[in-house]
Amino acid sequence: MKVGEFAAKASFSAVSMPDPDREINGVYAGDLLSWVMGNAKEDNLWITIMTNSNVIAVASLVDVSAIILAEGVELDEKTALLAKEKGINVLSSEKSVYELCLTAGSLL
Repeated sequence: MKVGEFAAKASFSAVSMPDPDREINGVYAGDLLSWVMGNAKEDNLWITIMTNSNVIAVASLVDVSAIILAEGVELDEKTALLAKEKGINVLSSEKSVYELCLTAGSLL
């Protein structure tokens, strides 16, 4: 499934969507950035509550298909702009990490 299609089906808000046709091949949930770097896979959706600019750097390094921000957390304007510049899809939801994992599992 593609990120744009996934976002529409799950009714997620797009914070940054420079590549809606990016394919998704799995889901990874985590907030410890060094752990995410070592364990998330290319083209995964990454579910997190972290919002600093290092999240964008890790997403770029791992080459995830999108970041999903859980529990209504928001990127500041500077970090959202950085995501767009780096070509990182960022979605937002009010759901908990657990609920987002269930949603992703049912849609993918």
